Amino acid sequence: MRTQEMVAQQDRTTFRQVCRISCKVRATPAAIWALLTDAERFSSWNTTVTSLHGEIALGEKLALRVKLDPRRTFRPKVTKLEPQKTMEWSDGFAPMFRGVRTFTLTPQADGVTEFEMQEAFSGAMLPMIRKSLPDFGPAFETFAADLKRAAEASSASATKSARP
Repeated sequence: MRTQEMVAQQDRTTFRQVCRISCKVRATPAAIWALLTDAERFSSWNTTVTSLHGEIALGEKLALRVKLDPRRTFRPKVTKLEPQKTMEWSDGFAPMFRGVRTFTLTPQADGVTEFEMQEAFSGAMLPMIRKSLPDFGPAFETFAADLKRAAEASSASATKSARP
């Protein structure tokens, strides 16, 4: 059986830039959610992140360091949190420049969960700073592949330990 290739999609207009990726994960939303909301262990399964500090809870600020820009610490705020469904991290100062990353989990009938991640940048300053932004596509593809691998491995080991 061939694995579906994960390719990030990118769209841009003058004042908006979006990168998104989705993939099917053979794991429950609970197993995926456990990975996405464990800040302390985030960098152990996610090779795009060097560190994540803070409590992943509604209204909380995080301190995120990524390989794409290792000298900078991003400080997104958790602005939406619906357990095992969706989470949103926001940073910036609208209407000048704002980044919003959204994680969405959708259970499928076959026991698979659809994972989607999207980052949208918007604001009046976007046209001026667009060239300084990296290509997020490869990092999104790696993030999704890392999450899929970790969630499926944890689900497989949970299934094995549950057997008599």
